[in-house]
Amino acid sequence: MCVVVAILSQLGDDPEFVRKLVLADPARADGTFLPEVRAGEYWRLITPIFIHFGPMHLLFNMMWLFQLGCMIEARRGVTTLAALVIVTGTLPMVAQYLISGPGFVGGMSGVVYGLAGFAWLRGRKDPASGVGLSPQNWIMMMIWLVLCFTGWLGPIANTAHLAGLIIGLVWGWVSGNHARQRPE
Repeated sequence: MCVVVAILSQLGDDPEFVRKLVLADPARADGTFLPEVRAGEYWRLITPIFIHFGPMHLLFNMMWLFQLGCMIEARRGVTTLAALVIVTGTLPMVAQYLISGPGFVGGMSGVVYGLAGFAWLRGRKDPASGVGLSPQNWIMMMIWLVLCFTGWLGPIANTAHLAGLIIGLVWGWVSGNHARQRPE
């Protein structure tokens, strides 16, 4: 879906196309909370994750989604992966909206940080799960997160990144603790 949307939106350069997928259309902003969603356009809660602004944005998100998603799906199942994608795809975008208001915000980064947080903490709490993130990849993700917050890399949905990470960490912690408490 991300590649299809990237092609149809010209990597986010077609504002008319992007306007139909973002959480709230900035051109129709009326000061109310998520007016389009409240009017029944529920797809807007998930479709922003499919929008990417530029080839590097798409490439890096797809690389991490493939690596992390395949690992989680293989070891925890498609239901866990789907739930993680839906939750870390919607809540971080809503958090970004609450901080920044309506805008052209999109990408799979909140999901990627959610999956990374889940994998890292689940692996630390329950190494037998087969889910984990190498220390090098974890450090690289955290360095990238900090670099994004500096502003040196341009406008970035930092709230979505951080919210996705926090959700993933909490999910990994709860899941790992629950697994450790089950009788063998």
